[in-house]
Amino acid sequence: MNSSPLSRRRLLQSSAFAAVATSLHHRLSAADVAAGSELKGRINHSVCKWCYSKIPLDDLCTAGKAMGLSSVELVDPPDFPTLKKHGLTAAMVSFPTIAGPSDPKVGRIENAFNDPANHDLLIQAYEPLIKASAEFGAKQVICFSGNRNGMDDEVGLKNCAEGLKKLLPIAEKHKITLVMELLNSRVNHKDYMCDKSAWGVALCKEIGSENFKLLFDIYHMQIMEGDIIATIKRDHQYFAHYHTGGVPGRAEIDETQELHYPAIMRAIVETGYKGHVGQEFIPKREDKLASLKQGVQICDV
Repeated sequence: MNSSPLSRRRLLQSSAFAAVATSLHHRLSAADVAAGSELKGRINHSVCKWCYSKIPLDDLCTAGKAMGLSSVELVDPPDFPTLKKHGLTAAMVSFPTIAGPSDPKVGRIENAFNDPANHDLLIQAYEPLIKASAEFGAKQVICFSGNRNGMDDEVGLKNCAEGLKKLLPIAEKHKITLVMELLNSRVNHKDYMCDKSAWGVALCKEIGSENFKLLFDIYHMQIMEGDIIATIKRDHQYFAHYHTGGVPGRAEIDETQELHYPAIMRAIVETGYKGHVGQEFIPKREDKLASLKQGVQICDV
């Protein structure tokens, strides 16, 4: 079909405009999804403090509450007054550390419950944290397995169970759940023992207490084993908490990465889960709070 140069120019201009408009729409939807809309209330939203370390906690609380958060997590007792001021809870309290004979920070990810030499020290460290968390009104405190350091997984499981069983009477007394996080050992936490959901579930069964469960970190478990939705459906009774994160790279959880979080959140809701989902991605965009708001909206199914 013949067309005049002017018609072709107009067609090209209109096509270019449409492309720009489409691109702008996608950028806006990525940064400001459903701005101002009401949350559906099927997911309780939280955020991990450490991902926004350059934002003062007071400011993070203010912004978070405005976008629908009810929790800021992985906080320590000195942070509790700030959260209380804003009417927020801590869905997951951070871990304590204590000086050991060869490690000044026993209790950290790399050196925790799978080493029997740490057990008495960990009880000393966790007891005051559990009490302070309960007094604040928090319900969950995080814990870790520690690295393998050549240890067999079955031995490590028995060691973790032994140490946690010593601590659990204190947690049960204060109505606190100890929650061990599942972390990947391929990219971020080399040699970490609790790096597969099956190992964590076996530990839960060995301990046999409702006051010990797992933190199912979706980012970490996608890296280690995938099959996220099927695992949630099968083992959700052992999962006390969930974390998000984009794969690969742990950035925003939008269309730039391989996980489809709306479907994952729907699977979580369908299990009857009533706890919080903590945003634990590291925002790459300049407007980090806009990225957080986007994450909340993506997960609000």
